[in-house]
Amino acid sequence: PYTTLFRSIRTERSSGNVFADLGLKAAAEKKTKVRLAVAINQILENAHLSQAAAAEQLGINQPKISALANYRLDGFSVERLMNFLNALGRDVEIIIRRPKARRAPRIRVSAA
Repeated sequence: PYTTLFRSIRTERSSGNVFADLGLKAAAEKKTKVRLAVAINQILENAHLSQAAAAEQLGINQPKISALANYRLDGFSVERLMNFLNALGRDVEIIIRRPKARRAPRIRVSAA
């Protein structure tokens, strides 16, 4: 039964950036913000901090922690998110280099 249902669904290979695939503006920035927010949220979760305690540590109010936890990131710049990681005791490295292959330059965030 499933094979019949799925035969008519067209699939497309992802570019690696869902925001670009959806045709959203500033897709690279959105992807970068999400990757940084994922790292921040994982650190906060692993530290078992309440939203109030997390807000105090990051120097923001609790509603902003809620927005961050729910990935409502329009009110956060990439720089601000990187500063949050510093406040949580993490280094943030930015590496600038030419692409290794013949591809368009990109922005990449990886968490160690």
